[in-house]
Amino acid sequence: MHRPLRTLISVIAIAMEVTLILLIVGMCLSMLNDNAERQKGIGFDVMVSPPGSSFFTGITGAPVSIKVADKIRAVPHVVAVAPIVMHIITTKNLEVIDGIDLDPNSTNNFDKMGRPFQYISGGGFTGPYDMIVDDLFAEQHSAKVGDHFTVLQQDFRICGIVEHGKGARRYLPIATLQDLLGSEGKASMFYVKADSPENAEAIVQAVKQIPGMDQYVARSLAEYASLMTVNNIPFLATFFDIVIGIAVVIGFIVIFQSMYTAVMERTREIGILKSLGATRWYILNVVLREAFLLAVGGVLLGIVITGLGATIINHRYPLHKMVWDNHWAIRAAILAILGALLGALYPALRAAQKDPIEALAYE
Repeated sequence: MHRPLRTLISVIAIAMEVTLILLIVGMCLSMLNDNAERQKGIGFDVMVSPPGSSFFTGITGAPVSIKVADKIRAVPHVVAVAPIVMHIITTKNLEVIDGIDLDPNSTNNFDKMGRPFQYISGGGFTGPYDMIVDDLFAEQHSAKVGDHFTVLQQDFRICGIVEHGKGARRYLPIATLQDLLGSEGKASMFYVKADSPENAEAIVQAVKQIPGMDQYVARSLAEYASLMTVNNIPFLATFFDIVIGIAVVIGFIVIFQSMYTAVMERTREIGILKSLGATRWYILNVVLREAFLLAVGGVLLGIVITGLGATIINHRYPLHKMVWDNHWAIRAAILAILGALLGALYPALRAAQKDPIEALAYE
């Protein structure tokens, strides 16, 4: 209370530590969970990828023949197969665009995977340079049916806006994307619909027995969902550890500086307390208690700032909605408090060890 500005700076620094952890972790988890949920929303039971493919979908180009779909279609319990072409766009944001077949007479019809596209406005492809977008993409870019966007240096017209939650944010006709990528007759992966989800594993094993496809990667939806965790994404867990480490060091340094300065300023007060019978533990407790209160204030302020930040992000960027995770909020709070107590430990020990005679004579 006697140094309100220093106290405020300490609280804000710890709040920034908590906010840094929660916002960055929340954004990363948002992208991870969003990708997993949109893949599930397609309605497939099994996904078949070319040899050596990662479980994290987002393959650039089309490396295998689209005729592989016919081989998969012959497997028992398979109801439908939808080949797709995936292409990563990195010009402004990291985005995966899918090339799909929506011809109702085609055996490769993407809508056969599950619930068909739910159109909010417009409809399906009517020409080779039409594009379907989801409602969140349309909201963020203020787009409507008839607007034009450039993809791979080609102008595309939005023909339909659909409800989000089914695969990519933007879809192009598969033949058009194949042509633009120079991959005619090729596909990136294959979604497979089973007659029953219980037969997904049987399909996976049968696909691996197809001559020439023993190196293909076939996964059931359940297996895919189990793999979409932080520890399975390359470098993501390490990235979290680095961010947390930097945040804790910031909190440690700020509290150390604040409490060390406070102890130096209160040398005479500490001498008076010790001359009146205060023990070393009492002095240690006073300093650590102050650091604890600063940390708690910082944690509470950090949670408030994170909440406001998440609201702004979700409103401004509908495609990147932040995930609030109670586990990480508790973890960030514990780390901030522990960092603050560690930062205050040396100043507290120094205060506890002061000689009362020397402290009283301090000017």
